[in-house]
Amino acid sequence: MADLLIELFSEEIPARMQAGAADALKKLVTDGLVDAGLTYAHAEAFATPRRLALAVQGLSDHSPTLREERRGPKVGAPEKAVEGFLRSTGLTMDDLSIQDDKKGQVYVAHVTTAGRAAPVIVAEVLERTIRNFPWPKSMRWGAGSLRWVRPLHSILCILSREDGAQVVPLNVDGIVSGDSTRGHRFMAPDAFSVANFEDYAAKLKRAKVILDPSERAGHIWNEASQLAFAQGLELVEDKGLLAEVAGLVEWPVVLMGRIEDQFLDLPPEVLQTSMKEHQKFFSVRDPKSGQIVGFVTVANRETADQGATILAGNQKVLAARLSDAKFFWDNDLRLVSDAGLEGMGAGLSDVTFHNKLGSQADRIDRIAALAREIAPLVGADADMAEQAARVAKADLRSGMVGEFPELQGVMGRYYALKGGYAPEVADACRDHYSPLGPSDDVPTAPVTVAVALADKLDTLTGFWAIDEKPTGSKDPFALRRAALGVIRLVLVNDVRFSLLNILASSHFQIWLRLYDTGYADRVRRVAIIAREMGIPFDDAWEKLKEMSEAAEDASEFLSEFSAKDADLIEEVKIEVGDLDLGQTDAALTLPFFHDRLKVYLRDQGIRHDVIDACLAMPGNDDLTLLVKRAEALSDLLKTDDGENLLQGFKRANNILTQAEEKDGVEYSFGPDPKLADTDAEHALFTALDQAEAAITPAMQAEDFAAAMQAMAGLRAPIDAFFDAVQINAENQILRRNRLNLLHRIREICLQVADLTKVSG
Repeated sequence: MADLLIELFSEEIPARMQAGAADALKKLVTDGLVDAGLTYAHAEAFATPRRLALAVQGLSDHSPTLREERRGPKVGAPEKAVEGFLRSTGLTMDDLSIQDDKKGQVYVAHVTTAGRAAPVIVAEVLERTIRNFPWPKSMRWGAGSLRWVRPLHSILCILSREDGAQVVPLNVDGIVSGDSTRGHRFMAPDAFSVANFEDYAAKLKRAKVILDPSERAGHIWNEASQLAFAQGLELVEDKGLLAEVAGLVEWPVVLMGRIEDQFLDLPPEVLQTSMKEHQKFFSVRDPKSGQIVGFVTVANRETADQGATILAGNQKVLAARLSDAKFFWDNDLRLVSDAGLEGMGAGLSDVTFHNKLGSQADRIDRIAALAREIAPLVGADADMAEQAARVAKADLRSGMVGEFPELQGVMGRYYALKGGYAPEVADACRDHYSPLGPSDDVPTAPVTVAVALADKLDTLTGFWAIDEKPTGSKDPFALRRAALGVIRLVLVNDVRFSLLNILASSHFQIWLRLYDTGYADRVRRVAIIAREMGIPFDDAWEKLKEMSEAAEDASEFLSEFSAKDADLIEEVKIEVGDLDLGQTDAALTLPFFHDRLKVYLRDQGIRHDVIDACLAMPGNDDLTLLVKRAEALSDLLKTDDGENLLQGFKRANNILTQAEEKDGVEYSFGPDPKLADTDAEHALFTALDQAEAAITPAMQAEDFAAAMQAMAGLRAPIDAFFDAVQINAENQILRRNRLNLLHRIREICLQVADLTKVSG
């Protein structure tokens, strides 16, 4: 056994690529070694700005000798078939043997593949890895053909044992492998040799290089936290920035500075974003005021003045950056003071949202109308929700958001408060984008919820209307994320409304928008067809397509109603019900929400067949009601009573279905208790009466847990009934009564959920 050490030493590797590159190096090399027949005990990869390293422990010395038996063509087969078999095995006819087979005699080759030494395999695997490394971006340099993320300088590749180390011979485009590397570019640039991984890591540290990125990150965080704590401050946590900075330095030297007083009135988010994006600085906060008052920067070297010069230079650059931010802030505040948020957002009419859906101002009009409709359903004031929707995106025209797009919403809240808007409106400006992802916090303030729902629904229905639906893995407009956002907003806030009706309203807003664009003529024609033929507005699109194939007929048809165009447009905008505007599109969009809800609930541990059973019930566009039903059914089926009841239901349903198909009638007439001739039958009648008496009011009160519990009580009497009673009795009167009794079982159970969709 030996230990393998590989280092690929190059110019600086971008920080964002280092973790992925280390993982790729480990996978490519270890997979290649295993495929070639070697085994190993453990492998670990590392990355610094100038090197990728891999340490493999317990590597076998040789690949095993393989012996295999290969069956070839039949004896007497064409000569070319035999020659091809010989070429594939590398043998001659004298080396083949003949064996009996089911279909006659066949040639058999016994092939022996000798094992190879580990150095040979390592060299082969490493060269292939280097030449085919999956960098997101790579370059060539000099006259060679090798591609690497930055010029590759050296390859360290050694196999070490107790008796010493062996260099694995390798030459990749003139880069010859060896046992040496270099330390820090400035503080320890000389080359040195290593004997094994422990020696390598120790000598690197003496040469001012911390090999392990997690150790570098831990050192940075600890040092920065201590510096802040010493001055009564605290470091603002930012794991992403910490990982990035750890990838920028091999020997982190942590320095802390103060922000000039003239910039301290800037919002904390502005200071933090500016320092992070432009300078890769950590923010330091005063825990008493919450204000960002300082910064931490990480240098890549030690200096004689303990970093004073580096810190002074960084502070000078930071002052210039924050001066820009302060200019944007002051300028934006003047604009809000003079024209209000509406004035700031006036320019959104010149910003195209989508060429088929109009400008951002058009979109805001739609969102405002929809937010006003949603507001009463979520406990928000309609006027305030509409006002919030109209100003929520005004900060998109601010100078600050133009410089830092990630601050959209955040700045909107500050500008709204400065403009004298209610705190509820200001909070909606900041939070209406949420939730952006599955782990993002969900807003709960009613005004924010109304605007957030309207925003996401408009996005989804708008792109749905212009046929930009997600396909496969492609979702360029993040419609799946918008649907999941709607689902989480509804469920977290326990919102009760018909999603179908809200979707229809949103689609209607989209159609109204089409009247004011180049689509006006086409939409007008569709509206005419829909009105005169009495068909849904959406279906009329297909009708117009059919008519266009006969141009004369279409022209005559449309000219007949041309005089009605002007009046019709106004009617269309008012009489939504007559033209059924948006209803068809809403019905088509709803299954998309159901698919997203399935994914969401599966992550919550609810089976897909349970969800299907609940989706089949009325009111499946009330997501809160739907989820409560699914949770109750899921809980029931986790119990023995629930599982056994399901089996009893399925047995009853199967017997009844078969009998109805055979007899050609429906056994839905109420069973007569007087015809019951067994104790089990009488007990089932009683149990069904009691269950129905409990389930009906529970369902009316939407108390699904109580309804499920009442239904679970049927388990024992149904089991006893099937054990004691023969359904298909010779007496036809008894048989019909018992089949009607099975229908009653099915009818009562199907009040709660469609159990036919639940797998047994």
